[in-house]
Amino acid sequence: MPYSAPLDDMKFVLEELCDLDAVSKLPGLEDATPDMIGAILDEAGKFADNVLAPLNVVGDLNGLKFDDGAVGTPEGWAAAYHQLVEMGWNSPTADPEHGGMGLPAVVNACIQEMFNGANTAFQLCPLLTQGAIEAIEGYASDDLKETYLPNLVTGEWTGTMNLTEPQAGSDLAAIRSKAEPEGDHYRISGQKIFITYGEHDMADNIIHLVLARLPDAPEGVKGISLFVVPKFLVNADGSLGERNDVRCVSIEHKLGIHASPTCTLAFGDNGGATGYLVGEAHKGLQYMFTMMNSARLGVGLQGVGIAEHATQHAIAYAMDRKQGGTPEGSEDTIMGHPDIRRMLGLMKSRTEAARVIAYRAARAQDFAERASDAEEAARHQRRVDLLIPIAKGWSTELSVHSASLGVQVHGGMGFIEETGAAQHLRDARITTIYEGTTGIQSLDLIGRKIIRDGGAAAKELVADMRASAEAIAAGSGADVDWAALSADVAKSADIVEDLTDWLVSQNSTEPLAAASTILEAFGVALGAWVMGDAALAASKRLAANRAPAHAKAKLKLVRFYMGNVFPNAPALAAMAKAGAGSILDLAASDFGVDA
Repeated sequence: MPYSAPLDDMKFVLEELCDLDAVSKLPGLEDATPDMIGAILDEAGKFADNVLAPLNVVGDLNGLKFDDGAVGTPEGWAAAYHQLVEMGWNSPTADPEHGGMGLPAVVNACIQEMFNGANTAFQLCPLLTQGAIEAIEGYASDDLKETYLPNLVTGEWTGTMNLTEPQAGSDLAAIRSKAEPEGDHYRISGQKIFITYGEHDMADNIIHLVLARLPDAPEGVKGISLFVVPKFLVNADGSLGERNDVRCVSIEHKLGIHASPTCTLAFGDNGGATGYLVGEAHKGLQYMFTMMNSARLGVGLQGVGIAEHATQHAIAYAMDRKQGGTPEGSEDTIMGHPDIRRMLGLMKSRTEAARVIAYRAARAQDFAERASDAEEAARHQRRVDLLIPIAKGWSTELSVHSASLGVQVHGGMGFIEETGAAQHLRDARITTIYEGTTGIQSLDLIGRKIIRDGGAAAKELVADMRASAEAIAAGSGADVDWAALSADVAKSADIVEDLTDWLVSQNSTEPLAAASTILEAFGVALGAWVMGDAALAASKRLAANRAPAHAKAKLKLVRFYMGNVFPNAPALAAMAKAGAGSILDLAASDFGVDA
């Protein structure tokens, strides 16, 4: 089924719910006017629809070739990548000084969602490159920036993130890769696993960012340093030199994203790979978090994109499939069945809520990086930090559920690969795992983002939610029960505040057991907040006769969300507080395992 970039929904969110006008007044973003951004998004939509989407099934069916350390991407992949580079889509937010577009992060969120929705396996390559750009731009020396940034920004070279190792998993304190000093560089040795696009045939060079330990490194995460390790060394004149001592040992055979090479890389089999220290020694994990934060928001947008594509696929099938009579007698396709509309409503309303949460995280990133007032910048950085684990964790979990519902809408045909519904489910499944599992996002949310600051950032969010509830109470027209909607948004704020207070007051391990449930509760509650804001914006558009059909559909989706999704939030909050103890009570022996 062809993918169509949801441009109307994206522009609605940008203009009405993310205040693009205010973003365009930030230093360096003055050219990001709604008209200019609209034209850019239209072009990005064409690239997603016409170039990336047709390759999605091709990549899934044909997969990758691997021969003696060389990875071959599917037919059409390299040509599409070269077109992406030529059009400047590789790094939309990068500094124009290095060849980037200099677009706001919130606009890049739209582009990333479109490209991921069209073809997740393909877009993983630019995603990792963008993270590498941010890490080098933020922490590397001027010499390293001059050597590597220009070609990374244009996309002539791609970037990777090399964190974990076979024995380490998510415990980066256990990594063993070594870095031995040698003159102005280091000799890197060790093995890294799960390296996305660690080897491929789409670009001339691959720049690996690698975590390793110096000889004098202390134990644990405080002894990890970050190094730039190119596939090909770079000569003084910028040309490519000899092949570095890094090779792809194998690629993984995965459930989904078949055309994205997931590599095991060996560094230093022949004396040590040449690497260059980024920033200060032993601060590598701190620097790498720049890449991880960028990647986590990017993966959250993958979740939104896949959920959108799965929803479009299911809607098209429901509008086409004729089977039996319908209860209302007004539809001759399965769209007439209430349960089909229930499933489609869950898919579409939650996708739209997740979109706004992710875009608002990206908007806060713009203000955190560019606001002239230091306190305003700090407040927005707190918002970024708070929203990213929710945007990553909640969006990806709902993408799996939405893709599963998409299979269900197709009925028996959904279980048949040829319909394409199954690919969305297989591709979505990894999003809840890589760049930090949902459990890790949940622990990050409750620990680093709530308990550590005594709930200050969460209380700032609660204040904004309550302000929305007050604004919604003053809404009028559009056949909406504004008082009830305002009460629901106020209740969503109460839930976030109550869970925050509970977390901060605890002096036990119960929050660890409740973390994933709390993240889901936050996602559903914040979804109610942003859907309330969407209703107010849609009613104003309707009153002004601006895109009335879109506005009316938006209001119906808000009503659906409040009636069919939001009621889960108080139940999840109660479950988090009441059920944590019973989780901790379980022991290995209770599962029939000898302790």
